Amino acid sequence: MPLRRTDLAVFLLFALGLAWLVALPLWFGDGIASPLLQPLGAVMMFTPTLGVLAAWRVTRTPRAEFAARTGLGLGPAKSRTFGLIAAAWLLTPVFVVVSLALSSALGLLTLDLSGLSLYRTVMRTVAGGGADGLDPHTAWAAQLVSGLTFGTLITVLPAFGEEWGWRGWLLPRLTETLGVPRALLLSGVIWGLWHAPLTLLGYNYPGLGAWAAALFTGFCVVYGLVIGWLRLRSGSVWPAVVAHAALNATAGTFLMLGDAAAPPDPVVAGPLGLVGWALLAALGVALLRFLPVRRPADAPDRPVPAA
Repeated sequence: MPLRRTDLAVFLLFALGLAWLVALPLWFGDGIASPLLQPLGAVMMFTPTLGVLAAWRVTRTPRAEFAARTGLGLGPAKSRTFGLIAAAWLLTPVFVVVSLALSSALGLLTLDLSGLSLYRTVMRTVAGGGADGLDPHTAWAAQLVSGLTFGTLITVLPAFGEEWGWRGWLLPRLTETLGVPRALLLSGVIWGLWHAPLTLLGYNYPGLGAWAAALFTGFCVVYGLVIGWLRLRSGSVWPAVVAHAALNATAGTFLMLGDAAAPPDPVVAGPLGLVGWALLAALGVALLRFLPVRRPADAPDRPVPAA
């Protein structure tokens, strides 16, 4: 279904406008230091879904057709979709580990695998000193397993709140209008700008202040190549949802492997830093080159491209 300007305007008005509305208490309060940051951030993740529902009201598309075209099903090839879901779940933490290992090899990150000093420092802050008696390696491993399993499953819901908007509704329509490469780039930029109510306050890169908004938009563009490919390749939004959830649930745990005396610089090191950008860009380009997607694979009457 080609994208109409009216539909796009309605979607963006709700997705971006409501995001700013939700984040206003942070702007008039303590910013990213506010205890409201996490709950308001979780609520904000559902504004793209509200944008999708508003656009649906405008288009008046039949419910079943709209669900299919926004990727709520499993796509034309269910086995492929399940395979991509599994790959997204299992390989996302691999990407995080590789980004940390490469950052360390380049001298951009100091790891403390034996003492886990950064993890112990964070846990003392979170638990108010109540975690001092626990073996840090056991506690870290338990946190990792929890993130890889229950944490990812729980995070699927807010991740869906975003992904149904960006990859479910927006990306396929941009693709039919602009073609795959430009649609992936533009949808990534829009996704990054949607984060502005938080990133302008320094979220994700607290040392940068408002410049964090520009940097995180760049991350959204390169990460959008990969999860956008998952959406278009499968015809379903669920592989992108799981990839998004797995990253949110595990990245922070791996970053706590750093050294408290030289904490990781998120601008250059790890999955959100320039090292992560390079890995994601290379992966995205490789996927589009060797497993190309020429059109959205969400229309029920058209098969996905052959592998």
